[in-house]
Amino acid sequence: MKYQLGDKIYLLHSNEEGEVVGFINEEMVEVEVEGIRFPVYMDQIDFPYYKWFTEKKESAPVALKHIDQLKTEKSLSPKASNRNTGVQLVFFPIFDKENFEEDKVTSFKIFLVNDTPVDYFFKYEQDYARSSGFSHEGSLLAGQDLYLHNIDFECFNDYPRFSFRFTSQTDRKSNKEAFFDTVLKIKPKQLIEKIETILLERSASFSFLLMKEMPDRKDNKQDFNPKDILSRKVNNTIVQHQPTLSEPRSVIDLHIEKITDNWKGLSNYEILTIQLREFEKYFDLAYMHLQPDLIVIHGVGKGKLKDEIHQILKQKKEVKNFFSRYHPKYGYGATEIYFAY
Repeated sequence: MKYQLGDKIYLLHSNEEGEVVGFINEEMVEVEVEGIRFPVYMDQIDFPYYKWFTEKKESAPVALKHIDQLKTEKSLSPKASNRNTGVQLVFFPIFDKENFEEDKVTSFKIFLVNDTPVDYFFKYEQDYARSSGFSHEGSLLAGQDLYLHNIDFECFNDYPRFSFRFTSQTDRKSNKEAFFDTVLKIKPKQLIEKIETILLERSASFSFLLMKEMPDRKDNKQDFNPKDILSRKVNNTIVQHQPTLSEPRSVIDLHIEKITDNWKGLSNYEILTIQLREFEKYFDLAYMHLQPDLIVIHGVGKGKLKDEIHQILKQKKEVKNFFSRYHPKYGYGATEIYFAY
C-alpha cells in the first residue's frame, strides 16, 4: 500500500495538510485534518514532500551553481579508482533554471560509478510500484562513471525501485559468487533529507552504495530438512541465510502447508520452528532490499505463532513499528511490519 499510518498527506482539492490515521479498504484511507477525521479516496490525496520542497522559502536563498555548470560527467580514469569504495548509484539534482534561487529540484541525473579495480557486466531496471520505467545493460569498467538516465522529482512519490545484477568480468576467482543482485528503494522523505544535506554542505550530488565487492561463494548449500533445526532455540534463534535465488516478498504466508510438503507427523514445536525460520528468512530479505513494509500471515489459531513473531519484532532494531489489526484481505490473522532505515 502506498500510504502507512502516520504518513503526512495533503488534500488535492483544498490543499490542506493532514495525517493518515486508518485504512478503510484498498481505495480509501481515514485522515485527520486539524483534529477532524474523515475518509477520503487515495487519488484525492498525495504526499506533501514535493509541495514543501518546491514552495518558495522565506529565508535568504543559498547561492549555488547550476548542475550544468559543474564538472560532473567527466569519466574517471581506471587508475583513479584506488579508494575501492565500491559500486555506487549517484544522483545529481537538476535545479529550475528560471527560479534557481528557490532551490527547486526538477529532476535528477543518475550515474553508476565503479570505484573498484574490477570490471563488471550489469543489468539494470528502474520501475515503480505500479508501472515500468527504464532498463539498460552493459559493461561498467573499473574506475568508470556511467550515465544511466534522468528521473523527475515527482516520480519519487511513486516509490521508484532501482534493481541491479552485477557479474564480474575480471575477477573470476572460484571463491566468489557468479553474480550479485541488489535493489535500492528510496522513500520521498529520505530523498528530501538527502537534498537538504547536499544544499547545506554545498555538494553537487548524493549517492547510495550498491555493492562493496562481489560476495564470497557459499558451498555448503543443501536441501532443507526440518529435523536439522530442532536443536535450536525458538526465541533466540540467529539464522545465517546463505545467498540464494530467493526473491523478497511483500507478503509471506506462514501456514505450514505453504512452506513444506513434509509437515505431516511433525510436532507443534517442530512446525513452529520451521515457521519462525521462514519468517526470519523473508524478514531479512525484505530489509536488505529496502522494502518499506512486510505483511506476515500467521493465522488466528491459538496465537502461539503470532506471539512468538511479536516477541521477535520487539527486539529487532530494524523495525519501526508493527500492527496486528483487521485487514480486508487477511482478517485478524496477519501482522503488518514497517521498517526503520
